[in-house]
Amino acid sequence: MAGPESPLVFLAMVGFISISGVVMPGPVFAATVAKGYNDVKAGLKIALGHAVVEIPLILAIFFGLDYLFQDQAVFAAIGIMGGSLLVYMGYSMIKSRKEILIEKEDTRYGAFTAGVLTTASNPYFFLWWATVGAALIAGAVEFGLIILPFFILVHTACDFIWEHFISFSIFRTKGMWSSERHHFLFLASGIIMLIFGIYFLSSSVINLA
Repeated sequence: MAGPESPLVFLAMVGFISISGVVMPGPVFAATVAKGYNDVKAGLKIALGHAVVEIPLILAIFFGLDYLFQDQAVFAAIGIMGGSLLVYMGYSMIKSRKEILIEKEDTRYGAFTAGVLTTASNPYFFLWWATVGAALIAGAVEFGLIILPFFILVHTACDFIWEHFISFSIFRTKGMWSSERHHFLFLASGIIMLIFGIYFLSSSVINLA
């Protein structure tokens, strides 16, 4: 990959592309919105869970294992298992939204776990890293191993900043919302997870056909 000759310019490019991907709505975003209702630090915890999956993946691709995540069978397996998990999480969120609002806490799983699960269950997350992400990492390889920690730092910082902004905003403004809007928040978050879960399942089955 022909890229910028300056490592600083390259890292700035990584930050820009990372932000454009981070702000896209998806399962992680839905979990951050839901968890942020009761925990101002939920975004940081979710970003940490996300990083637990993402950093080993970045390392694997850096050292040449990106082809594994382009394999249709691997993609389908992640999609079927991950889609099923997201459907369950979405259904549980919708079903339990009244209890969560009353108890002021979702005890089924914490924000960190939600970050791990919503990341690991998304086949398109792995596909993004095997394509767009792999192209970025190829650019990092040109600067040698020394750039890798900075690459990871820039990308994960984008995740932490965005997820914290979302959960902080939800937590600080929840007192201004009506009861109906509170219920709508959890309903919408659950529906988003359901939609992505069904989409991951269906696209994975189609790929296997």
